[in-house]
Amino acid sequence: MASGLESPGSQSSVRPVTTFLMPRRVGLLALTIALWVCAVASLRAEAGTYFPPKGEWARRTPAELGMDPVRLAEAIAFAQSRESTREFDFSDQERIFGALLGSVPTRRAATNGVVIYKGYVVAEFGDTTAVDPTYSVAKSMIATVAGVGVRDGLLAEEDRVGASVRDGGYDSPQNREVTWRMHLQQESEWEGEMFGKKHDFVGREAFGQGARPPRALQRPGSFYEYNDVRMNRLGLSLLRVFRKPVPDVFADEIMTPIGASTDWKWVPYHNSYVVQDGRRMASISGGTRWGGGVWIHTWDLARFGYLWLRGGRWNDRPLLPPAFVKAALSPSTHGPDYGYLWWLNTQGKNYPGLPTTVFGARGAGSNTITISPEHDLVVVWRWHRGNEAEFVQRVIAAIPR
Repeated sequence: MASGLESPGSQSSVRPVTTFLMPRRVGLLALTIALWVCAVASLRAEAGTYFPPKGEWARRTPAELGMDPVRLAEAIAFAQSRESTREFDFSDQERIFGALLGSVPTRRAATNGVVIYKGYVVAEFGDTTAVDPTYSVAKSMIATVAGVGVRDGLLAEEDRVGASVRDGGYDSPQNREVTWRMHLQQESEWEGEMFGKKHDFVGREAFGQGARPPRALQRPGSFYEYNDVRMNRLGLSLLRVFRKPVPDVFADEIMTPIGASTDWKWVPYHNSYVVQDGRRMASISGGTRWGGGVWIHTWDLARFGYLWLRGGRWNDRPLLPPAFVKAALSPSTHGPDYGYLWWLNTQGKNYPGLPTTVFGARGAGSNTITISPEHDLVVVWRWHRGNEAEFVQRVIAAIPR
């Protein structure tokens, strides 16, 4: 990585929009959240909101943005004291998740993170340039790639996946009803095997501490289950409709436009190669449960989170359709306050003590991105224990009211 990554700049700050509605019904609240993100992003784009150029990210002292520097320092000290319980050498990986299908690094970084307020870096701690697995944060990245597919007319959320993906994965009576939306909300109930792992998570050797007892499959769209086998099926289905590897789409359509580095990589399993249009391509996973997944540093995660804070826009370029962002940040019918592979807080349970407009990406370890549109805030916190809301609450306490 080039030295001076995310170096201080000289852009001026802008004040966030402060209008906030608190509807009583969860459905209306979800709509408000989505409209909040999209509308605020549009207004700020027009107002000349700062977007960090490639290789830089302007910094501001807390005092310059009206924050309480003492309280922010206390928040950072708290975060630094909450080191992850995961082994540094990943020797606990198979015990927790089951037999590996792909690689894991030889060593991870200690807890680290960045705080982005009003678009500027106000705090950084730990080794933020370490390229580490981000586990299920990759799911939110898969959702983003699906948004590109919607933008480009390659898929529509309500369409049956089998209408455009004809590789046998959606031929059975159980699977033929699966839509893209069901996959994105983890309500597909897709049945089958992907790269040696079955959808049912039965068996400790294959699934480690995540093994589950057998259960009857439900009708697609009627039941939520967090399931990485089905995420891997979604990843392969996206490869089919784009006709190229998902990491290439993510790089070309998202990471390059937002000025991300080239240090990140989406590592496939050893056995997850398929043939598409006569070419051998790597299909990817929605996490690092069985190895592989997205390996990335904290700064690139911050850019990804900042894109979503800005409603899918970067500078004056809409990378994601506003309607897709709205849907992605609306809770599903059966999930635990869950959107399109994003965690929501409309019920105040996923992020206790934080506004109901907060949403985020979560990966084991824990590796998290937390976004609060109400506070114009993105917090990336890696390799920590406990709910990320504990840290973010302390950061928000440093923000002027």
